[in-house]
Amino acid sequence: MELFEPGRKAEDVYQPLAVRMRPRTLREFVGQKHFIGEGKLLWRMLQADRLSSVVFYGPPGTGKTSLAYVIANTTKAHFAQLNAALSNVSEMKEILRLAARRRESGERTVLFIDELHRFNRAQQDVLLPDVEAGTVILIGATTHNPFFTINSPLLSRSQIFQFVPLSEGEIKEIVIAALKDTERGLGKYRVSLAEEALAHLARISDGDSRRALNALEVGVLTTPPDADGVIQYTLAVAEDSIQRKALVYDRDEDAHYDVASAFIKSMRGSDPDAAIYWMAKMIEGGEDPRFIARRIVICASEDVGNANPQALVVANAALQAAEFVGLPEARIILAQAAIYVACSPKSNASYKAIDAALEDVRQERTLEVPKPLRDANYPGAKRFGHGEGYKYAHDYDGHFVPQEYKPSEKVYYEPTEEGIEKEIRKRLDAWRKRKRDEQGEGR
Repeated sequence: MELFEPGRKAEDVYQPLAVRMRPRTLREFVGQKHFIGEGKLLWRMLQADRLSSVVFYGPPGTGKTSLAYVIANTTKAHFAQLNAALSNVSEMKEILRLAARRRESGERTVLFIDELHRFNRAQQDVLLPDVEAGTVILIGATTHNPFFTINSPLLSRSQIFQFVPLSEGEIKEIVIAALKDTERGLGKYRVSLAEEALAHLARISDGDSRRALNALEVGVLTTPPDADGVIQYTLAVAEDSIQRKALVYDRDEDAHYDVASAFIKSMRGSDPDAAIYWMAKMIEGGEDPRFIARRIVICASEDVGNANPQALVVANAALQAAEFVGLPEARIILAQAAIYVACSPKSNASYKAIDAALEDVRQERTLEVPKPLRDANYPGAKRFGHGEGYKYAHDYDGHFVPQEYKPSEKVYYEPTEEGIEKEIRKRLDAWRKRKRDEQGEGR
């Protein structure tokens, strides 16, 4: 399928405004200055008409397809397009066959595949020989992390350009351009766009130009003009046109892991405001509240630990209560627990202790259990000396008695000076000193 179908103009009035206003040249393209700005890598490749295979990766409405259209208008190569959600292997093979024929006559072919992640691994493998041989120059667009969804051999032969959400200033620039354009945009209408309405569209569209343009078009076409024939695009019109924003949050890919990571690191970093914001994004995105609760429980032990042992109690209670109550009320319980954990003194001493001990168990020589500590509750145990010489701690002052619990002096648990762990450290230091002193006297 060709990018521009015969007999169909890009400015077709029946197309959505976002489609009609797609940029035709690099000068019209807005955003992504980190790689398409003047002098940047992709800009230089296009100026020299030396495009190599690329993967455009980023959220919706940030210009992936628009940039493909710009390339279609600027390259001297033949340009073909597929949508992976609608296409199949036979259609792709036909395009590759024609590309091979063009190559024989010295003509290059650029193949744009939208939603490349929709092709499974086997379908992507069909592309590999022709991409590797240079039969086609691939432009793949995807909203999903290409390292998870696109075959490694295909990625290794492609430059990856990551698109970021457009800034509010860039969204405003696109909206104003659409209002002024009489050929493709809304320039034939007399529209008075209130500054606060423009600001609202720019903010609530979340960096998605398509969403902003759709809201602009809806508002303009559905608002009757005033007595002077002017369409008053007010803040109220903007709010009604865009409704609530569409949250970019996938529960099994990048957004899921990135937001969960930010949530955990915010609690660990003692920032309750950030933790609550990321939790709100997960809840609004449809995340399972049990997943959120489990992250709080883990953080309560891994990052708070014995600096405030109550944190684990609160977190575990929140897990049970949230499961019992369910949403929407569970949000309150989860928020309370997340804030408690974020505001607690922090220690990862227990986490470090178990990991160090596990490393020794896996890598070092296995230690034998000292005979006084071995199980003596079976017939014949005493014949092996099991339990012999064991000192029952509660029979001694302070409920402590030095004895060998491990045939190694290596220390795993090092309490910090934070919270309750400061008191734990004092007791542990005293016990360890008594043990060292008695062992010294024994020698």
